[in-house]
Amino acid sequence: MTRKTGRVISLSLIAIVLAAAMIFSFTVAENVTPAEAKKVVNTTTDSSQITTPFTSVISAVQESVVGLNNYQQFNYSTSRSFGARGARKSVEQLAGTGSGVVIYDRYVLTNYHVVESASRLTVSTLGSEDELACELVGQDEALDIAIVYVPDLTLPAVPLGDSDQLQVGEWAICIGNPLAQELRGTATVGIVSALNREISSTTTTDKYGLKTSVTNNMIQIDAAINSGNSGGGMFNVLGQLMGIPSLKYSGSSASNATIEGIGMCIPINSAKPLIEQVLTEGLTEGHKTTESSDNNGTSTASAGDQPRLGVTVTTISAYNSEAVYAGQLPVGALIGEVESGSPAEAAGLKADDVIVEVNGSVITSTRELSAQLTGKKAGDTLNVKVYRIEDTESMTGEYVDVTVTLTDFH
Repeated sequence: MTRKTGRVISLSLIAIVLAAAMIFSFTVAENVTPAEAKKVVNTTTDSSQITTPFTSVISAVQESVVGLNNYQQFNYSTSRSFGARGARKSVEQLAGTGSGVVIYDRYVLTNYHVVESASRLTVSTLGSEDELACELVGQDEALDIAIVYVPDLTLPAVPLGDSDQLQVGEWAICIGNPLAQELRGTATVGIVSALNREISSTTTTDKYGLKTSVTNNMIQIDAAINSGNSGGGMFNVLGQLMGIPSLKYSGSSASNATIEGIGMCIPINSAKPLIEQVLTEGLTEGHKTTESSDNNGTSTASAGDQPRLGVTVTTISAYNSEAVYAGQLPVGALIGEVESGSPAEAAGLKADDVIVEVNGSVITSTRELSAQLTGKKAGDTLNVKVYRIEDTESMTGEYVDVTVTLTDFH
């Protein structure tokens, strides 16, 4: 190393030391007094000057949004040997959680898929760790809505809005319990992105046993909806319940496009008929899909000397019909022949029609059809619902309502 080079290095080191000293001196010079530090951190916020349409709504309705706990029975083998077939035992476990909204004294509206297949349902509230027993009192699988009754619930009900008055662009305030109870009462906000979105639901089974794919009109929003939000509330800025968050799109589409901010809610107006029915009539009758074992044969649908329909019918069910087992046809009484001049012919009943309901009673066998004729006399009428097969290969068809006037036809 030359003397000149060593001099340059020495000067550089001196410059670095001087710079460090200057920084230290500057830092020391900026220290503040304890009084000044307290003045910086001892602050307050005047909440009266905060203007937002959300705080008052959330405060008013948040406690009326509850958690729904779906318990189901699971079977386990008691054998400890791999592959062995030992005794089995049934154990109740929490199968899933969702949300619900109090819509009337002790009545909670939620999604059908939240309560589906439950052996026991309970409700959790925002202010307590206790679970309250509840009972399923109304359901519409096609619309994906259900209502439970909670005897010990004391929370206030929220007001229902008119979802037909919703406008694209207005605020959508969602409250629910994402990711189970740990995040209960979570509020998210977005806007109404679109109305009347036609969304095809998963295949459902109606009360007669027929599988159908249902398309519902939904409200699209961009407020965050996560697992556990289902069945909660979507409110407007008036605090009215306008929709029921039911599903969200996430991940990527078929074209690999990223999907974000697309959630769907059931309009509250779609749920109002079920709400009114439950509140005025109480428990809705569950649909029957099991076959009576005492009559699987052919019958003329008569009741002794009572007036006859004039049809030959056979019970069809999952036990004797592959089409019923597959959900292509409903359970009921299949008409094999319609007699000439009979009340059935006059009403327009046809061979291959499946009688599924008479005077509001679901028909699952020829025995039940005959029972509907018991005590009837000439001149009485029967309101009959049939599934009319239009294509025998695909078994597609539609439900048809007919009125049969009984006569002295024998």
